[in-house]
Amino acid sequence: MKEEEIKDNDLKEPKDLNDIKDVKDVKEDSDTPEQDPLDIALAEIEKLKEQALYKQAEFENYRKRTLKEKADLVLAGGEKTITAILPVMDDFERALADKSDDPNAIREGMSLIYQKLLKTLEGLGVKKIETEGADFDVDYHESVALVPGMGEDKKGKVIDCVQTGYTLNDKVIRFAKVAVGQ
Repeated sequence: MKEEEIKDNDLKEPKDLNDIKDVKDVKEDSDTPEQDPLDIALAEIEKLKEQALYKQAEFENYRKRTLKEKADLVLAGGEKTITAILPVMDDFERALADKSDDPNAIREGMSLIYQKLLKTLEGLGVKKIETEGADFDVDYHESVALVPGMGEDKKGKVIDCVQTGYTLNDKVIRFAKVAVGQ
């Protein structure tokens, strides 16, 4: 009877189309599914494209953020400078409002305001370039005149300063214009 049962099972018609399996379904049901190398490569390419897009967006955000931070630093630096100079401006306004006719008082007031401005600028990192009796140095001085006949001891030395030079944090922001002995 066993042979008859097997033959009967083979001859039975499927009740449903889902009972029919073709070769592809058998492959999917096996324990070790094999994927097409092309599909694997395409999936990897898609993954890498997505990562590249994320990195590009991240870099663009970083670039915009750093530009904004630089602009904020420049504005904050300008604000610091203006805030430091405002008391000097106040002193100038008071001096201009004073109706004194005494030239010595006016000269003394201007001298005090000048000294206060110098101290304020020094606090911000601005320093005068010293020129008196200094050797001519192209890193700090700009020669506007050569003075002949000053003697050997004055050759290559600064004779006169036409315009004061300044440094900001040890970087020259304006060269001192000087006359040099020849």
